[in-house]
Amino acid sequence: MADWLDGEVIEKIQWNPRLFSLRIKAGPVIFKAGQFVRVALDIDGERVARPYSLVSKPDDEYLEIYFNIVPEGPLSPRLAALEAGERIFVSDRANGFLTIDELPACKHLWMLATGTGIGPFLSILKDGQCWSRFEKVVLAYSVRNSSELSYREQIVSIEQEYASQFVFVPFITRENVAGAINERIPAAIEDGSFEKTAGITISKDDSHIMMCGNSAMITSVSEILATRGLKKHLRREHGQITVEKYH
Repeated sequence: MADWLDGEVIEKIQWNPRLFSLRIKAGPVIFKAGQFVRVALDIDGERVARPYSLVSKPDDEYLEIYFNIVPEGPLSPRLAALEAGERIFVSDRANGFLTIDELPACKHLWMLATGTGIGPFLSILKDGQCWSRFEKVVLAYSVRNSSELSYREQIVSIEQEYASQFVFVPFITRENVAGAINERIPAAIEDGSFEKTAGITISKDDSHIMMCGNSAMITSVSEILATRGLKKHLRREHGQITVEKYH
């Protein structure tokens, strides 16, 4: 069982009224890009914990989480109220299989994220190992409105550094914004607009799809891709679809 490390908030970033990031200084946590840790606070005499993917890369000097406020939730509103210098607890072990070392060889890596599901993919992209493994890396990032498109500067930096390999496709479902697809990811796969924008196609022969975020998106995309012969990837039986299920 994981132990708790004493941590300290060193920075809070507020992206909009409901989306926050915390950078945390804590004892050593060994993790792979794409994994998650449990974060906790003591509330009314009880240690309340939830899993959060790490946005930071393994050699960063801090741990970073990205989350939305769940109004009725016991933890997220209190996390959002924290300020630099305040105490927080972090599990000393990371978990999760949304890592590139779990993937079979392929040419094209597709990362599909909704909302705060962007976190583990940013960690993977910044860690850098993906650039030597895949010819193309496509990141789809779906949000409701443009104020939710967090980490845009980091994504632009990745676009500039890996211009020949990286394709970023933003989805904004409740606003018409230039340069963004104005529909949900499953619909854009069905009508072909996602792959047309990316400039490559999703194929069971050369693609792997990683997904994190809304469970309805994950289910719908998995069903659509199954009609093309893509299936869930397992260690004992290789496939083309990897998802993280810790919610």
